[in-house]
Amino acid sequence: MISASVTVAFLARFALVDPAALTNPSTAGVPLSYWAITVLVIGTWIITLSTFRTRDSRVVAVGATEYKLVINATLLTFGMLAIAFLLLQVDTSRAYFVFALPLGLSALVLERWLWRKWLIRQRRFGHYLSRAIVVGGRDDIEYVVRQINDKSEAAYHVVGAALEGDNVTSITSSGHHVPVVSDFAHVAQAAQTLDVDAVIVAGHPSLGSGFVRNLGWDLEGTSAELVLSSRLTDVAGPRIHFRPVEGLPLIHVEIPQFDGAKHVLKRALDITLGGAALLVVSPVLLVIGLLVKLDSPGPVLFRQERVGRNGRTFHMVKIRSMVRSAEDQLAGLLEQNEGSGVLFKIRSDPRITRVGRVLRKYSLDELPQLWNIVMGQMSLVGPRPPLPSEVLNYETHMHRRLYIKPGLTGMWQVNGRSNLSWEESVRLDLYYVENWSLAGDLMIIWRTVKIVLRPLGAY
Repeated sequence: MISASVTVAFLARFALVDPAALTNPSTAGVPLSYWAITVLVIGTWIITLSTFRTRDSRVVAVGATEYKLVINATLLTFGMLAIAFLLLQVDTSRAYFVFALPLGLSALVLERWLWRKWLIRQRRFGHYLSRAIVVGGRDDIEYVVRQINDKSEAAYHVVGAALEGDNVTSITSSGHHVPVVSDFAHVAQAAQTLDVDAVIVAGHPSLGSGFVRNLGWDLEGTSAELVLSSRLTDVAGPRIHFRPVEGLPLIHVEIPQFDGAKHVLKRALDITLGGAALLVVSPVLLVIGLLVKLDSPGPVLFRQERVGRNGRTFHMVKIRSMVRSAEDQLAGLLEQNEGSGVLFKIRSDPRITRVGRVLRKYSLDELPQLWNIVMGQMSLVGPRPPLPSEVLNYETHMHRRLYIKPGLTGMWQVNGRSNLSWEESVRLDLYYVENWSLAGDLMIIWRTVKIVLRPLGAY
């Protein structure tokens, strides 16, 4: 990808400025400096990607982390080259910045994304997985095994568990049976016998803090790496920093910030993308509005009071997908509620119109909320906007969902929507509130497009 993008920049420079140089059968037509710059750009780019360890097995197929490293390495490459060319007064390199940088960066990220999709698909069939033993208490082992088996992109295949005290031969989690292969004292021997690639310590084993240190010593000379499953639940990596103080390894966890420059950038993204999307879908909204009007009597738009940031209420706009008397019929349907927690959901809600079922399936009824985004009441990405009646039933920690603006899409929407339990929905929203980033927002928007095309949990 790097060679191709730099070659395009090389050809583009002469095609636009001096096409005769390219048609000359000898290299004399192209100045030697251009060949040197071409080799320098390619070499520096490749070396920087390697320096950032973008092809490390711990990074490949991770997703956002891999893309971020690739982007940072690429930008640093061209930043260093720009400074060097400026200091050396090399004025023949503009084409590389105009063509090679955007083309190469896009190609690299696309290539990594395609390989990631291929690798995840292979892992669903059990290929390219690291064999692992999970060590810890029974509940901790069950949780780690469940999380690994439920995520197709997980890089591990759990082949055994190390458990102390319980007289059990296997542990079952989410339908997966994991044999108990060792107690705490013989983990390293079991790892060597089973030829595992990783030993995952789940939680805090009962043997104390010295256990992990001794286990690391015991694993020396084996092919297994030591992995710790952190108890820093729902804290994303960028908020975690390690700082050793006189041999004492301290883990710093950044406190979430709910205002500042980062939120200004989020608002700028909302205005830019939200406004552009509203203009693009306007013709679609007109067609949908006509279909809704012909399908059933009543207004095209439905306004409903929702709770926004810091508890302020606003009127969220949707395309009407139910009959006009839907609110009046709600009381008679409460006993049929299939939603979890404070949510009210029915898979075959009799109040939904024929056009409304299609709109809900593909989330087209949500498009008018782009207006709420432009007006600053919502964001493109954020927690699901709750009803005032739902907020009244919130537990104390659930009010943290209101620390930022609700979103048109979010973690809840791209991870199963109505198929999720209430507890899992809240956990995902709280995770987003405390760990969101602009790069993460763009990834959620991308995943939302895929979910809309292949609906899951929409009713």
